[in-house]
Amino acid sequence: MIRLENVTKQFPGGSNAVRDLTLEITDGQTCVLIGPSGCGKTTTLRMINRLIDPDSGRILVDGVDTRGVDPAALRLKMGYVIQQTGLFPHMTVGDNVGTVPRLWKWNKRRIAKRIDDLLELVGLAPDEYRDRYPHQLSGGQRQRVGFARDEPFGAVDRITRERLQQEFIGIQRSVRKTVVFVTHDIDEAVIVGDRICLLKMQAQVAQYDTPERILTQPASEYVAEFLGRERLVRRMSVVQIDATTLDRPQGGPSPQEPRVALSSTLAEAFAAALSSPTERAAVFEGDRYVGAFTATSLLESLRRAGTNSTEGGQQVAAGV
Repeated sequence: MIRLENVTKQFPGGSNAVRDLTLEITDGQTCVLIGPSGCGKTTTLRMINRLIDPDSGRILVDGVDTRGVDPAALRLKMGYVIQQTGLFPHMTVGDNVGTVPRLWKWNKRRIAKRIDDLLELVGLAPDEYRDRYPHQLSGGQRQRVGFARDEPFGAVDRITRERLQQEFIGIQRSVRKTVVFVTHDIDEAVIVGDRICLLKMQAQVAQYDTPERILTQPASEYVAEFLGRERLVRRMSVVQIDATTLDRPQGGPSPQEPRVALSSTLAEAFAAALSSPTERAAVFEGDRYVGAFTATSLLESLRRAGTNSTEGGQQVAAGV
């Protein structure tokens, strides 16, 4: 767990980049910090691993105040995301990936195994890429190597970026690290985040919630405006099919209707329905036919998702 308690950081000239920020990031989850330029996102990230120190307040990692931990030792225990590829050009791919294990003074056999495991993890065959140099790689391949050494994917083309986002999600599902992720892109935040922390200036929290609840129940006009006109599309990308909204024809599914899983998002089901001449998709849970997804199902699922989010918020408040 990472916890920030009343953290403030002021820069010369009297401007507060972060003012009295309290935030708790649950173990094993990806928390995305998002907000306008200059709102304190990157400053917050840099304070977590003590690239800069807060003026007041405290930051705890697994219950330990980071001020009592040697900064170098702290950083060796957590990867830090930067905005450039940052590979060492004079070092091979394998040497780049093995940077942190070498700093930990692992033996050569253990380092070699770790390098190969990480390259496999990001989809680069070790035998093919281990001994190459960064200039011998494509931009996307360099990003993969950087990701294996804890780098982001902000400066790549859209198609590569989306592919890397999906790979990040897959890796995170298998390793379950606690991740703090900074982006300007709300679509990216919705895709990769377990929780989204939308900030106003001076790192004031406008809403800290799941992607679904932020999209379906923005806490303020500020949040709604930040989400923009594409909010409906983003809602469709996170809200799942509501089985109670489906048609149930007596004859079962039509052979013309494409199949989608009940766990699919509304965007996936709607895209499938549009590809059918009947503009319907057959929804299955495993091998069991559940019903037909239609435009009415789409709208009703969105409506009910909004209602359920409201009720969920009331229950949480009551519980507290």
